[in-house]
Amino acid sequence: MGIDPRKSVVAASSGQYRWSLAAYRNIVRKRLGHQAQVELKSLADKTWDIAPGETTVSPPAFFLPNQLERVTGWEAKRFYPYVHPGPTMAGGIRMEQGPTRGYLLKDVWLIDGALYKGRASHWLSLKPRPWPGISIDHEIERGATYCTQNGSTWFGTWLMEDCATYTLACDEGVPVTIAPSSRYPLFTQQQAYEDWLGMQPLRTRGAYFHELVLFEDTSNNRSRHQRYRAMGDKLLSHVDPTAHPGVFILRGSDGDLRLLRNELEIAEHLRRHRGFRVIDPMHSDVPGIVAACAGARVVIGVEGSQLVHGVNVLQPGCALLALQPPNRFVSYYKYLTDRDHQHYGFVVGVPEGNGFRIDIEEVERTLDLFPA
Repeated sequence: MGIDPRKSVVAASSGQYRWSLAAYRNIVRKRLGHQAQVELKSLADKTWDIAPGETTVSPPAFFLPNQLERVTGWEAKRFYPYVHPGPTMAGGIRMEQGPTRGYLLKDVWLIDGALYKGRASHWLSLKPRPWPGISIDHEIERGATYCTQNGSTWFGTWLMEDCATYTLACDEGVPVTIAPSSRYPLFTQQQAYEDWLGMQPLRTRGAYFHELVLFEDTSNNRSRHQRYRAMGDKLLSHVDPTAHPGVFILRGSDGDLRLLRNELEIAEHLRRHRGFRVIDPMHSDVPGIVAACAGARVVIGVEGSQLVHGVNVLQPGCALLALQPPNRFVSYYKYLTDRDHQHYGFVVGVPEGNGFRIDIEEVERTLDLFPA
């Protein structure tokens, strides 16, 4: 059931491990050409399956004819699949969901957002500092890191993925993540979500681990489904989950620009004609956001991280409708709704200036495609 942090973490200010040059040794090896690419997990003293893999078959998405012909670009740098989304949306794809795995390593350093052991290093952030620190704040008997590069960079990934892995970390050791700084700031609503989810990680810039557990937790297997749904149940326990028609989650111009020119018009139309709630998560607190999304039969909005607020508490049999920019089609949420037994649909917009426009009638017709 996890390890009591009070018994397994000590401040390192007066102990043996007050500083380390592990990061600088790594830099020197690379600059001298002596640094072979060593995967940190390959140095594990023990590996094991936490949960088994399984085979799944994807259902088709809900969309109108000729939508995919509008797609001119898709996200190939951060998310899978790295191909045109047509086959994914058609469904019927047999997928091997791998197991959830644990890796136990000994004598590992965490310095300025990166893990070091021998000639191996592994970054927990996408923003390395040219000259890392050398101070060590904590000495930990057995810790477990649940944070990832993408989760340290994008709020949606943190909430959908890193927070689900946090449960595994609690079962294996002291859950550890990167301390906030100018390079690793907390997301606006991160602390509030942690409070409602009961998350109490140890945040540190530098630590020495006698033992450290890492995870392979990227497959949408049954274990990940159950942990994610348990997160949703915790959030719903704070609010009234009575069912209602749906929620439109505004994106506006925040984050990577995906400007839906008639976003407010669509939101207001759905509020008036279908009884949808409309929220702007950048101007709402977590209690208000969760209360608005709880019980929604449909979550709708521009494809992006803000939709995670609704997906968190979306129930099986309900639906997500993503409004996709034609030049940046992302399939990520389709994998989550497939895993969690929900319906996925989309409407592709047409370019307009530095953004795109969505036909309200196409939104209406696509909503009507979802099962009652």
